[in-house]
Order: sequence, then structure tokens, then C-alpha cells
Amino acid sequence: MSIPTRRRIRPIGAAVAVTTAALILAGCGRPDDGGSADGDAGSVTDGPATGTIELWAAGAEAEELPTLFDDFIAENPDVEIDMTPIPEEEFVTKMTAAIAAGTVPDLVYVFAEHQPALFATEAFAPVPDGLVDEADFFESVWKTGEVDGVSYGVPWFTYARVFQYRADLAEAAGVGAPQDWDDLREFAQTLKDGGVAYPLAFYVVPFDEYTAAQFDTFAHQNGGGIINDDNTEWTINSPENVEALEFYGSLFADGFVSPDGPTSVDSVAYLTQDRIAGVLNGPWLRGWIKDANGEAWLDEHMAALVPPAGPDGERAASIGGGNWAVLEDADNADAAWKFVQYASTPETQLAWFEAMGNLPTVQVAWDEPAIADDEALDQVREAMEHGVSIPAVPTWNQVGKVLGEQIERVARGTATAQEALDAAQAEVESIGVGQ
Repeated sequence: MSIPTRRRIRPIGAAVAVTTAALILAGCGRPDDGGSADGDAGSVTDGPATGTIELWAAGAEAEELPTLFDDFIAENPDVEIDMTPIPEEEFVTKMTAAIAAGTVPDLVYVFAEHQPALFATEAFAPVPDGLVDEADFFESVWKTGEVDGVSYGVPWFTYARVFQYRADLAEAAGVGAPQDWDDLREFAQTLKDGGVAYPLAFYVVPFDEYTAAQFDTFAHQNGGGIINDDNTEWTINSPENVEALEFYGSLFADGFVSPDGPTSVDSVAYLTQDRIAGVLNGPWLRGWIKDANGEAWLDEHMAALVPPAGPDGERAASIGGGNWAVLEDADNADAAWKFVQYASTPETQLAWFEAMGNLPTVQVAWDEPAIADDEALDQVREAMEHGVSIPAVPTWNQVGKVLGEQIERVARGTATAQEALDAAQAEVESIGVGQ
């Protein structure tokens, strides 16, 4: 998901589902074009980039991306960049159509939600050896661009969802920041006793793959997870996951979370009006609050921390972002990869942070004062060390929707955790992982 900025608030849940076309491409594989199925990485030539780079850019990021072109072109005076902006909701459809027709661009950046379907088409080239140093990136973020151990994307921007809460209300009520599940329950009970109707807010409107992804972090906090380590088998109804959903559901049953919202965007008003006291959300929420209430209000009322740990102290936080990727059939892959290399420098990533508020994926960039001096972003950085990304399989959007709908049954008290996860497991086994 692209990060909504002060310029734009992207409705949560607006990301498109995996398209049928993408799955068909994934199922059929690529023609015998010597593609990337074997994971062989190419190389990049020495010297400056030349020729024209055809770049497709999705979402509001496309409006600001040209601000980065000047420095790259100054270093590579014989290169041109021809960028085509594409509405985010149309991106997967247009990409799969271009792949099928053999009319692909050279370079794209792919949001986390789109990657499993698009990378499964085998239309993308492996990241060339030596292009960048994997160790420079957050490990959890780097892995979002991998399929079967091969990297097809270079992380461009990232985020982690953290627990953001009304520190002033908590202090007045005499309860500390929740460090684990027991603390979270105490936090909610104390604030509820103090008059906050629903102290916590989760991704529940609608109950879909975003709900499922959020639940997956609770599962990881309890030693579980909805898919196995090599992404070959759904493990939705494991005992650890059932326990996690029992805890998750108990927060609804006890009146700490409403199954009817607020939406992510509405969280600003709910927090401002003391209608909720804490929410799991991305770093963009602080920008929304700042825009609505001013920086002073933000500093006086809000705090953030890594999501509470599970019973055995395990941490987990939902992460996302976007990766640069070059098409296997690109006409000018060499220049495209050189742009990716330029975009991966700390200087360029900091410039992008200044322009869009999108957080760097290169770790050293987080040491700069613009980021390091922000205590809330420090919590985001720590949360990324415990990052859980969406399952990197092309059927994720289908499976996530199934799981989200079953979680709603628990949240509304119409099914037990075991019943809901058994039902989800049975349904997703017929969907499979798409690989």
C-alpha cells in the first residue's frame, strides 16, 4: 500500500484485489523467452545510463517522482525518462495486459499488495548481482521482494504499523503504555472504565485482507502465522492461531473494540473526540492528526510504540511499502537498473522522504536528524525489526478476504475462533497458494 500523505488520504481497502488476469498469467507461466523462472540474475554495465527509460508509476507518488529525475539525469546526461502515471486501482490490470501483449515498460515500482500477483507472472527480472547491498536494507523489507529466495524487487519505501495512543488519557487514567497482551487488556479496561466507549480500534471496515493481515501479526505474536515459512501451505487453523484469535476476539466481546469501525481515516476524529484511545496504524496517521489538529496537539496528546508482545514476549508488526522492479522484456533494462541503484542511495531516499513522507528502506538514512529526532518514527523503526509482510503468494487477496470474513464472525460473536479458522482453512485449501 502506498502511504497516504498530507496531500492525499488513500481510503484503506482501496487497493485492488488480485486480478484474474494476473492469476491466469501466473498459472500459465511465461513463454519460452528465457525468462526469470530460473532466477538467474543479469548484470549492469559500467558507465552512465543512456537511452530512454520507460517508467510506469502508480498512485499519487507519480506526481512527485519527477522531482528525483534531475539529479539522475545530471549524472547521466545521455538518458531520458519517459514516465507514464497510472491510477493505482488500474495498475495491476494494465500491467498484466502489457505483459500478455509484450508491451511492457522498462521500470515500475510495485506496491506490496500487488507484488505477489505480478511477480508470479515471471515477467520480472531478478535483481542483478552487486546492484545494491542487501545488508543495507531492513531484512524484513528486503524479503518482501523475494519469490522462492530470488529477489525481483529493490525496496523503495516502507512502513510498519505501530500502536498509536492517547498518552494524555492514559496518564490521566493512571495506566501505562501497553507492552504485552495483558497490558493491552488492562489499558483498554482502564480507559473504558474512564468513559471511552471503545478504547481500541482495529482494521474492521470492511473485514477483508487488511483485517487478515492485521490478525496475522497477532498470530505471529503468539508463535503462529497463517502460512508456513516456504509459502507452500496455509496454516490458518493452527493451535497458535486459534489462541491468537481467541484473544483478538475477546477484545470485541469485552467491548474494547467495535466491529463497526472506525475506518482508518476516521481514526483521526475518533481519537480527537476521545471516542477511541489507541489504534494500530501506520506512521501516516501522525501526519493526518497534525493536519487536523496541529503539531502542538499531536505532541501533547499522542504517543506511539511497537505493537504489544504476545504471551511469550514475541513481537510482530505489519509492514508494507513498495519495490522497484525491472521487466524481463525491458528494452532498456541496463538504464532502468541504474535508476534503481540511484534511488537506493540514502541521499535519494531522504529526498523522497522530504517530498512524500515515504520512509526509507535503507537503514542508514534513518540516522539522519529528520527521521532520527522523531520519537514516533523511532518506534516505527524498531517495529520494522519485527516486520510481518503479507504472504508472498498470488492468491493472497482471495485468501485474505476469506479469512477476514471469518474473523468478522468471531468479532460479532457468531462463531468461535476454532470454528472460524477451521472454516477458513477448509475454504483456502481449495484456493491454494497459486504456485
